[in-house]
Amino acid sequence: MAQGTPVKHKKKTKSVLKNIRQADARQAINRMNRTRVRTAMRRLRAALAAGDAAAAEKLTSPTFSELDKAIRKRTLSENTANRYKSRLALALNALKSKKKT
Repeated sequence: MAQGTPVKHKKKTKSVLKNIRQADARQAINRMNRTRVRTAMRRLRAALAAGDAAAAEKLTSPTFSELDKAIRKRTLSENTANRYKSRLALALNALKSKKKT
């Protein structure tokens, strides 16, 4: 074992144990929400990278909806989610304009 100062642990009172349970539950919910958002964004980015405007158009609404849900559930801050939406929309519009010309 490493030498040094001993690590202090909080006494395991009932309230501390309840706090730990609550933190674990929140962590699982936040991870689930964050994963759902990242998966939706990954699918949309893949469609944009492939140059498939129709698929990207179809995935835009569900992806933005997931970002809005993440804002409501406080998984993402509003500015962060809006920045993601803005960048995805710019990429989609650039792809559409490139397809027209």
